[in-house]
Amino acid sequence: MPRFQYEAMNAQGQAVRDQVDAQSTEDAIAKIRAKGLFPTDVREMKQKKRQVSVKKKGKGKTLAFGGVRSKHLTQFTRQLSTLQDAGLPIVKSVRILEGQLKPGVLKNVLMGVAEDIESGANFSEALAKHPRAFDKLYVNMVKAGEAGGVLDAILERLADFREKSAKLKRQIIGAMVYPAAVVTFASLILCGIMVFIIPKFEQMFKELGVALPPLTQYLIGFANLVKNYWYLIPGIPLGIYLLLKLICLSRAGRYGTDWTKLRLPIFGNIIRKSVIARFARTLGTLVGSGVPILESLNIVRETTGNAVMANAISNVHDNIREGGTVADPIAQSGICDDMVVNMIDVGEETGDLDKMLLKIADTYDEEVDVAVGAMVSLLEPLLIIFMGAAVGFIVISLFLPLIELLNRIGSG
Repeated sequence: MPRFQYEAMNAQGQAVRDQVDAQSTEDAIAKIRAKGLFPTDVREMKQKKRQVSVKKKGKGKTLAFGGVRSKHLTQFTRQLSTLQDAGLPIVKSVRILEGQLKPGVLKNVLMGVAEDIESGANFSEALAKHPRAFDKLYVNMVKAGEAGGVLDAILERLADFREKSAKLKRQIIGAMVYPAAVVTFASLILCGIMVFIIPKFEQMFKELGVALPPLTQYLIGFANLVKNYWYLIPGIPLGIYLLLKLICLSRAGRYGTDWTKLRLPIFGNIIRKSVIARFARTLGTLVGSGVPILESLNIVRETTGNAVMANAISNVHDNIREGGTVADPIAQSGICDDMVVNMIDVGEETGDLDKMLLKIADTYDEEVDVAVGAMVSLLEPLLIIFMGAAVGFIVISLFLPLIELLNRIGSG
């Protein structure tokens, strides 16, 4: 029977090296785990090394730029929750996960986190030193988990929160891909007609001496404008984007822009539902994790992504500080439906505010999904109508002079 040499960690985080007889690597891993050990390296003796978990690749940090990808951070959170549930010390868990990562920003951050923990800092304190990777929501949930001795459960809840938030974001972005692609290609086709087709008709009409009706004159004028200044067309959406960014630099401008977003036709309803879902899920996750309500509201206000909702949350914060409730200021804001207000009210009365908020978030996530599907279904015929109208306008404008020419020939 083949013999395997292994390295593992026990429940106290101490390294164990030994040998075990097994039929295969999987059998060896099962036998090691049956001993209550966590295998980190298993290899068959006298054969090429095989690893269950990637070894540490290096002690030094590498040069890396940019931020930490949300997907990678969520995966790290999920894996860390599993290791904490297995009973490993936090520094050992961080070291194991850091060793599995390829060189990059997150690996460098985890190296620094592990070093800070080894120097005597709490896990939450070590995370707080890296705000670009771990935001206030993340740090405060970890802090609550440490205080309550339920870090593994908090990390699992945090991973679920991040996954559901990312799913909602993907749904909205994914729904916009098709309309954006159709509009882009349609614009390119129309620009091609304006630049290459219309000028040939204009030259033909001049040679024939045909009097152009106003509709055709407008079309040719617009075509010449596109032909002469085509290089400015890509700058139009960029200019609008920069203008909005400039407006949002001021508090009033940001509030006005977000207020307008919530009242846009078609898109406004989706934006409002997604804002409510994000507010409810974030607040529910924080409250359920043991973070004090006032501190939770401060965090939610900074992460809501909408100035109108942030203003409503500020009113909730002030009302609770004065002994009031969450439901009343939310109802006065006019953002949330009666169902949301009533569920929050019931949650406060029964002491299950966190559960009610998470139910609201799940409900609105589903509604956003349905609304996005309906929006895509509505945009398709609208885009077809727009393209049909544009092509019809071009055809009619070009055929009016031809009809006049045929009438002249017929009468002559």
